[in-house]
Amino acid sequence: MKVRVHVSLKNGVLDPQGRAIHHALEGLGFDGVNDVRAGRLIELDVADTIADEALDEMCRKLLANMVIENYRIEKVAA
Repeated sequence: MKVRVHVSLKNGVLDPQGRAIHHALEGLGFDGVNDVRAGRLIELDVADTIADEALDEMCRKLLANMVIENYRIEKVAA
């Protein structure tokens, strides 16, 4: 089974990468972009028997920093 974990910074946490992207877009002449928040996507190929609770635990213990990040788990249809 394919699983995607979308990790993003919590609201209120400074995002230097997002600011750099925003600045670069402005420098390239793209107007109208008010804010940019950068995150990451982690793709896992796991056994069909992996429980949702195990996926959640993987995120909490390793894939996301729970102090400053949120995550969303998406199961991808084959």
